[in-house]
Amino acid sequence: MRLEELSLMNYKNIDSKNFVFKENIICLVGDNGVGKSNILSSIYHLCFGKSFINSSSVSNIKFGTKFYVINGIFIKNNLKEKLNFSYKKGNTKVFKRNGKIYKNISEHIGQFPLVIVSPYDNDIISGGSVYRRNLIDGIIGQTDSKFLNDLIIYKRILTQRNALLKMNYEKRTLDVGVLDIYDDKLINTGNRIHKKRKSFIETFSNIFKSYYLFISENKESVEINYKSELNNHNYRDLIRNSYERDLSFQFTTKGPHKDDLEFLLNGFQIKKFGSQGQQKSLLISLKLAQYEFLKKYLDLKPLVLLDDIFDKLDHKRVELIMQLIEDNYFGQIFITDTDKNRVTKAIETTNLTYKIHEIG
Repeated sequence: MRLEELSLMNYKNIDSKNFVFKENIICLVGDNGVGKSNILSSIYHLCFGKSFINSSSVSNIKFGTKFYVINGIFIKNNLKEKLNFSYKKGNTKVFKRNGKIYKNISEHIGQFPLVIVSPYDNDIISGGSVYRRNLIDGIIGQTDSKFLNDLIIYKRILTQRNALLKMNYEKRTLDVGVLDIYDDKLINTGNRIHKKRKSFIETFSNIFKSYYLFISENKESVEINYKSELNNHNYRDLIRNSYERDLSFQFTTKGPHKDDLEFLLNGFQIKKFGSQGQQKSLLISLKLAQYEFLKKYLDLKPLVLLDDIFDKLDHKRVELIMQLIEDNYFGQIFITDTDKNRVTKAIETTNLTYKIHEIG
């Protein structure tokens, strides 16, 4: 799969830009703040129906204007695909594929797979558990529409249950009968989500570990632990034993929405003991594993967006990453960097075609 043309209007800090992409590797080079990451964000927008930097549609409109438009022409399985995303203040988002409007953006997820590595990924290591859940859910969701639908249903039921808990708290009572109705739906859906996540981690973990071993030249090893109370407890028992706690906190305290991942480097938590270079290597390994997983299960080469990845990586690790890119022949890669010489030197270690677009 490839993105061959991209046009933007009033998107973030961009007035109007048009690009034609023919090469394996596309480099966007320029100073900080000129809009390199915003261009990557627009590509992400076309693949997921939202920005990876800010999901609020209003905040993506260029200051002083009232709308934005993103157009892209993809080649997928030798067929031309036209995607158009537009938003005007006060109106709903309009997302079209080959002129046909999507009723639900969730229908689009997984149709144009994409992997992104960006500075925001640091939250996967140092941020709250939601970032790590979003990582695995985002990968599974691109390959399994039933799982994605279960996530949507689960979050809706969870919101309704939490609203009921808050209302019951204010009344100083607990309507167990109504709560049971929500619990049955939550438990059934939650169990499916947990089962799918657990199965995914068992497969994904081995791919991830092999990439990190390569990048570290077999000097360091990593592990992923899937932390979930559902690993060792029945979800219905967890829910019923936490009624009073849920009522006191006014939200549901048990379930797969509390799951987490733990990353270990040589047996120790990487967020506490890993250097910046080691943490960045772990994040890149996660994303390389994501790419391989998606490519295998979708039988399609996802787009890869590398936003400022060479910062904080030593020269040797950069060479190893570029070797991986060449050996696995990624379909199409977009790279941003502030240093033209650095990114040129890295790419020239491969035999892949590339073009540098100087931005700003």
